Amino acid sequence: MTAEKKQGKVWLVGAGPSDAGLFTLKGKAVLETADVVVYDKLVGQGIMAMVPSHARKISVGKEAGHHPVPQHEINEILLREALAGNYVVRLKGGDPFLFGRGGEELELLCRHNIPFEVVPGITSALSVPAYGGIPVTHRDFCSSLHIITGHTKKAEEADVDYEALVRLNGTLVFLMGVAAMPRICRGLLEAGMKPDMPAAVLERGTTAHQRRVVATVSSLPGEAEKAGIKTPAVIVVGQVCTLERDFHWAEDRPLGTRKIAVTRPKDRSSSLAKKLQALGAEVVLMPTIETRPIADNRRLYQALEQIKAYSWIAFTSAAGVQAFYAAMKEKKMDIRSLAGIKIAVIGAGTRRAVEEKGVFADLMPEVYSGEALGRDLAKAVSPGERILLPRAAMGTEAVIRPLRDAEISFDDIAVYETNEGNQPVPGYDDTVDCVAFTSASTVRGFVKLNPDTDYSQVKAICIGEQTAAAAEKYGMQVTVSKQATIDSMIETILRMEP
Repeated sequence: MTAEKKQGKVWLVGAGPSDAGLFTLKGKAVLETADVVVYDKLVGQGIMAMVPSHARKISVGKEAGHHPVPQHEINEILLREALAGNYVVRLKGGDPFLFGRGGEELELLCRHNIPFEVVPGITSALSVPAYGGIPVTHRDFCSSLHIITGHTKKAEEADVDYEALVRLNGTLVFLMGVAAMPRICRGLLEAGMKPDMPAAVLERGTTAHQRRVVATVSSLPGEAEKAGIKTPAVIVVGQVCTLERDFHWAEDRPLGTRKIAVTRPKDRSSSLAKKLQALGAEVVLMPTIETRPIADNRRLYQALEQIKAYSWIAFTSAAGVQAFYAAMKEKKMDIRSLAGIKIAVIGAGTRRAVEEKGVFADLMPEVYSGEALGRDLAKAVSPGERILLPRAAMGTEAVIRPLRDAEISFDDIAVYETNEGNQPVPGYDDTVDCVAFTSASTVRGFVKLNPDTDYSQVKAICIGEQTAAAAEKYGMQVTVSKQATIDSMIETILRMEP
């Protein structure tokens, strides 16, 4: 008896302007269920990093004025994938129904009775001005907002009733209008708008590298050309543009102009990412390694069966802590089994992982490194005591060398494997200001995932000397944090020149 075939379905999901923090909760929840993700070029890297690893990604490349995959072909892709029984997420920049051609994509689905849902997104018409310090309405200046497209399906420049817009006396927001900016401003002036009416063009809004040019309707095209403004950009016309002088805020945050790639494993990136985001950074999750507990780990099971033979357990990573306690749970052992055993950890992050299990560390070196942990253990362990060292399959020799030199008995057991460069992640490009590396394996994974990159242009923030050595091997511009902690890495980034 064969399993019943799953009925396909399509979700039109608005990805917002770019900032991953502006992606809706429902959009994220739907994305996590996707079998197939059909996405535009303007979907932010931070949001693309949320696409589940099992989902197949189909790029349709759409951006303002450039559609390498025609709309009718996109419609056919959605239909074909849904008919194949897939859950399809059509991920669109901004909002699907605000000049996003979402209605056209639904027409074909409706004709074939394909189930669908629409998840609205935060439109750039509101969010980009907000990030530029421009409220689109304000009681002292206007009481209406009008959103206009800069081009239409039939023409590169939309046929706009400029006289009607001028009479409305509200804020005007033009989307996809950079190429048509001279005509837009000329049309408004010819329709009677005052030449000194404030106007602004906002480039790459909500990203770390957003820019704005504030001028007047008569001078904006020339000022934008001088500044080299390119798409994607939003044009705003109205008295509210003058408020940006007092209301700008995004770039004023400590890291408001930085785009930072975080290479930690996906399940351990949240602490660093959240702290960077809280300081205003645009964070791209770029997990270059993946850690997996070793399945059917007989050596570890044997060690657990004779756990009382050990006086110390030394953890060199949070991943080792997780794998060790997962094996304990599998064997139906709880923390009472560790009564009387002392715990050593390599650093603050590993200490937190241990404390989450209800145990406090007895030893942590002042310098967070394998060599320092090994030296401190060699001093702390009494004659006849034995150490259990659950760690990575490819663990460094630095931690065990001092133990061997001191003739201390230990069992070095691999509890997890590190896979480097096998993850589907956003690729590195020159919009990234710096890359945060927390281990030598994250460096190697980054190199494997980005083979064509000029590594001499990569600004690497490294958590310790071993990580720094790996980055220097590839010619990266290396800065090492004073301490091997997440907080020290962040302090290092704050001190760097933009």
